[in-house]
Amino acid sequence: MNILRKMPVGHVLDRSRQNTLKRRLTAVSLAGFGVGVIIGTGIFTLVGVEAKEHAGPAVVVSFLVAGAVAALAALCYAELASAVPTAGSAYTYAFATLGEVFAWIIGWDLLLEFALGAAVVSRSWSGYVANLLGLPAGWFGEEATVNVGAVFIIAVLTAVAVAGIRESSRLTNVLVVIKVSVCVLIVVAGLFFVRGANLHPFVPSAQPADSGASLVDQPLIQAVAGLEQSVYGVGGVLTAAAVVFFAYTGFEALANLGEETRDPQRDLPRGLLGSLAVCTLLYVAVALVLTSIVDYRKIDVGAPISAAFQSVGAPWVGALVGLGAVTGLTSVMMVELVTLGRIGFAMSRDGLLPRRFSEVHPRWRTPHRMTIAVAVLVMLLAGFVPISELADMVSIGALSGFLIVALAVPVLRRRNPELERPFRVPLSPVLPVVTALACLYLMFNLDVFTWLRFGVWLVVGLLIYVFYGRKHSILATARTDGKPGTEADSGPGTGPDPGTDGTTKDEGPGDD
Repeated sequence: MNILRKMPVGHVLDRSRQNTLKRRLTAVSLAGFGVGVIIGTGIFTLVGVEAKEHAGPAVVVSFLVAGAVAALAALCYAELASAVPTAGSAYTYAFATLGEVFAWIIGWDLLLEFALGAAVVSRSWSGYVANLLGLPAGWFGEEATVNVGAVFIIAVLTAVAVAGIRESSRLTNVLVVIKVSVCVLIVVAGLFFVRGANLHPFVPSAQPADSGASLVDQPLIQAVAGLEQSVYGVGGVLTAAAVVFFAYTGFEALANLGEETRDPQRDLPRGLLGSLAVCTLLYVAVALVLTSIVDYRKIDVGAPISAAFQSVGAPWVGALVGLGAVTGLTSVMMVELVTLGRIGFAMSRDGLLPRRFSEVHPRWRTPHRMTIAVAVLVMLLAGFVPISELADMVSIGALSGFLIVALAVPVLRRRNPELERPFRVPLSPVLPVVTALACLYLMFNLDVFTWLRFGVWLVVGLLIYVFYGRKHSILATARTDGKPGTEADSGPGTGPDPGTDGTTKDEGPGDD
């Protein structure tokens, strides 16, 4: 079987028009989802960790570098999402441009990114709630054998995600308003405690890494070049940029909502670029305030912002930061669970995963089977695996996905020049190629151990594809070129898509 076979773009567009999901989202809803999933652990925890361990006050530059790469990737996403609005985003783009095996790899990577991301954030949420309410660390902290708080919040949010996209959007928007207000408060209140001396030196001189660090803890680029392990300096700023890229992951979740957006050609680019611009501004402002309030060497990595305000005699701000963290992390989990369901829905609809997972709920019109299945996986990870074992994997999964999306832009332009593109990446193919190289460079700045774990994940995924996906793929079992085929498929535009429940969106109850 040809593992590079491609899904016709016409089939993808036709299936999107016949989708069984409800089109209820607007540009404002999408922007709320975007801010909701982006602002989370990165702004409340990661900024302090990377300032202290790698970049010093220049962590501001790290966020700008990571944000610039994310913006380049967002431009590529915006063109593809406006031209091919679909529930599968990068997975479907790869299927239509690079081939089936690349589609599987990117889909598998996206499942990794969002499942681990939700698990990481749920454990952070549990810790913040325990701190605010004085709950026992044996049940809610990182020392817990089973993190009950993390499992509980995933279960609750899964119920909301299954109940409907509009309900998920409403909850997310409320949480976004609260946490953005808290972020603005941090910046405004912090201006009264700024100490310019704390920003010098802005880029601390490079220093040898801790003698206890092993080879697998070294950034891959240093290990390959045979360089001495070091922190701070320009290398430290770039390493921090690769790590804080975690803070920007998730905006691609919006591209998975193409089949639930009222006017995807117009609203998806606005939602993508708008939410990313807002979040970059907030990240840079908070990072600058934090490193000017307290010396970067004295930052509390557990609760950096709260501790900083306590150190200058403003504990009330720290308490509000805790509230903002809880609401912020809740919205991140909400969007990640919704996204996981849509990615799995798209993959199972194409036969690469069991097709039962592409069935939608008869009343709520959501991919309930897939959402519940991935939620169980997330609960297992959140309950038993510490944050330190999960975080960096999110960045490498996201960067690999962005790399493939960037390459898909010029490929799709060459293969389908007649396709309507309401939004076009400027300077293509130069800008998409630069985006791909930038993503690859940031990946090289992640440590060797992260690469080893990523390799294991890819091998497992390829084994599943070889022994299941390629045999059950829609391209292996049915024709998708509009001619009579086999099994359930009768070609685009002639009947329900194989792998769904056989209904169209107008058949579901409660559509409005």
